[in-house]
Amino acid sequence: MLAVIDYGAGNLRSVLHALKHLQVEDVRLVQQPAELEGAEKIILPGVGAFGAGMQKLHEQGLVEPLKAAVADGIPYLGICLGMQFLFDYSDEMGNHEGLGILPGKVTRFPAFDDLKVPHMGWNELQPTHESQLLKNMPESPYAYFVHSYYCLPANESDILIMVDYGIPFTAGIEHDKVYGVQFHPEKSQQVGLQILKNFLTL
Repeated sequence: MLAVIDYGAGNLRSVLHALKHLQVEDVRLVQQPAELEGAEKIILPGVGAFGAGMQKLHEQGLVEPLKAAVADGIPYLGICLGMQFLFDYSDEMGNHEGLGILPGKVTRFPAFDDLKVPHMGWNELQPTHESQLLKNMPESPYAYFVHSYYCLPANESDILIMVDYGIPFTAGIEHDKVYGVQFHPEKSQQVGLQILKNFLTL
């Protein structure tokens, strides 16, 4: 069973549509801890503010069960905010504690003279090493981004994908069975669908 965490994220329906396109049948929307039981993989999508998202996860009692599931080795894929949640904290509108599964923080892009923030649009992915998550990728793959904040992992070994947008930033992470992508695979056409398929067939 694939558990998709439902805490009111705006991109949830797009993710479900992509999974339907991939003909994934055993999908459960999870809003409370008991619904996580039996999960073989977890996807946590997300858009919006870090603090509000974490507050919602706390209100639904999902923070500790998510951390326990990851500790038990259940593969996890965080999308956009779902990736940012993995780290210790974000400084978006004050400091807000994350799941603390990976050491590091989330911070805002600096002000650029010639680039807009939020970072919105297509950018080339630059993998740092081979990964099952990136199997069968085309040469020079592009993915779709919408975000103003980016992750700063404390451990360089956790970085899977880099992207240049004014500065080089972490666009994908991998640590054991924990994965995250800052971009939106559900909006990244064949590249995104391939990444979702790779996660589902780990």
